[in-house]
Amino acid sequence: MIAEGVRGFKCFLIHSGIDEFPHCTESDLHLAYQQLQGTDSVFLFHAEVEVDEELADSSSLADNAYDKFMLSRPEKMEIEAVKMVIKLCLQYKVRSHIVHLSAATALPLIREAQKAGAPLTVETCHHYLTLNSENVPDGATEYKCCPPIRTKQNQEELWAAVRDLSISMVVSDHSPCTAGLKCPDTGDFMKAWGGIAGLQLGLSLFWTSCKERGLSISDLSDYMSANTAKHAGLQMRVGNTTPGLRGDLVIWNPEKQFTVTEDMIFHKNKLTPYLGMTLYGQVEKTIVGGEVVFDGQTGFTGAKPGQIFLN
Repeated sequence: MIAEGVRGFKCFLIHSGIDEFPHCTESDLHLAYQQLQGTDSVFLFHAEVEVDEELADSSSLADNAYDKFMLSRPEKMEIEAVKMVIKLCLQYKVRSHIVHLSAATALPLIREAQKAGAPLTVETCHHYLTLNSENVPDGATEYKCCPPIRTKQNQEELWAAVRDLSISMVVSDHSPCTAGLKCPDTGDFMKAWGGIAGLQLGLSLFWTSCKERGLSISDLSDYMSANTAKHAGLQMRVGNTTPGLRGDLVIWNPEKQFTVTEDMIFHKNKLTPYLGMTLYGQVEKTIVGGEVVFDGQTGFTGAKPGQIFLN
């Protein structure tokens, strides 16, 4: 696959939620790292592992209680996974990437590894930077994702890591599902699908928070475009406005506000924790490869200029 131009490989370190996509053990990782040594490939990790210690007792909580779900995925699961990744990253000197970091308690380990020269990058998601556990209603399974949305204090620490570039990318981790998989009738967090659909609103979500925190449009472009393009080895093709690169652009009004309503959502299943939120940053047009693919007045144009990028 590397020889055919595949740029990276992702694995889960815990059950993925899909039986036919099993997670990797540490012995599996050693074999994979050995194959990736000497290449420019990146190894990406859903960084949670099962922990031996007993979880906090949540037996008194109903299955529709968000606190029960959060207690079932403690920060320790992320910390131990990050420790494993750092150890192997330093051992094999292979580019490694933590996807959708939620637990800020793992950040000291990450900063120390990066300072020691580990080729380690980290991303977090719009939902972790926008939402917090204190405001998740019981039964509101549209908020469920793995790892979970954590506390307001945790969120502030993630923002600090975004500012100091310990976390250098902010992404959607777009994970839609059919309505039934979210168990809307019971609000059962323990059985509902874990994932948030946020691709459409990511730009506006992040920009709204950036405005509040004094970050610029240039900062936003780095976190959501330039840094992600560089991570994928595509910085000479996409990710910025250098003449000669592919024309992938968003024309938008960063000062225009809008309220998220169900009828404006384009993904098939309209479940989202962002309903009712007022955001800054209205998209007017989306251009891919120099072609308009979306117009804010008329919707999608039908143009499909997308392509697969291989090495």
